[in-house]
Amino acid sequence: MRHFLSSAFLLTIVVTSLNANAQELKGDIACEGIYPQHLQGFCLDNQGAIYWSFTSRLVKTDMEGKVLRQIIVGDHHGDLCYHDGKVYVAVNYGRFNDAQKRADSWVYVYKTSTLTMVTRHKTPELVYGAGGMAYHDGKFIVIGGLPESLQENYLYEYTPNFKFLKKHVLKTGYTNLGIQTAAFIDGDWWFGCYGNKLLKTDRSFQLRGMYDFDAGLGVAGGKGKSYWVARGKTTSGKGCTGRILPASFDKAKGLILGNE
Repeated sequence: MRHFLSSAFLLTIVVTSLNANAQELKGDIACEGIYPQHLQGFCLDNQGAIYWSFTSRLVKTDMEGKVLRQIIVGDHHGDLCYHDGKVYVAVNYGRFNDAQKRADSWVYVYKTSTLTMVTRHKTPELVYGAGGMAYHDGKFIVIGGLPESLQENYLYEYTPNFKFLKKHVLKTGYTNLGIQTAAFIDGDWWFGCYGNKLLKTDRSFQLRGMYDFDAGLGVAGGKGKSYWVARGKTTSGKGCTGRILPASFDKAKGLILGNE
């Protein structure tokens, strides 16, 4: 018996494919909702979902920003990353940026489908507070706070099971409250800091650039060579919102937004 696909069916397949690509390329994706505390970071999985950390809320949305699930989490959940069906979040319950090293640093792991906690890992090496993280090539890099007395930043490298491997030193000078966000994109590591400072290193964590660009609320890579950065707004008496925008690499400026 021969089977024929109708032209209407074929058109549906084509349109669906185009819509999926349009979602990937859509600019300015706003996370639905208003939250008590500000955006700390975001990440994307490989199935069309975005995960947002609003300090005390963990939120999953589709690529249009529509909320699929959200949970209340401990304050302070920072920047996050996706790996192998789970979301990993840098967490600190102690003091940030404290020269007396009174942080209480962790990595919490959540299942992407339900946002239920899978496990958590103590990361005592982050003595100034775990604030963000990223994954690439079999290793996690966790970053965080920095006292004003220090003129360099630190990257903490872990195995997939969170065995501590090495502390990498970046001779950056002081950056406001250390490093807030991290991502590996198109062959380079990117680290966002408050105060419009963006750092770039190679795969071996050799510093390759410092730029005046705001990625302190989140930076991530999409498919191919695409970049995304976060923006947030806090309204007194109402709360906080977040959105992400597409960006592109610029040799002089590091990253530029699509409308620049």
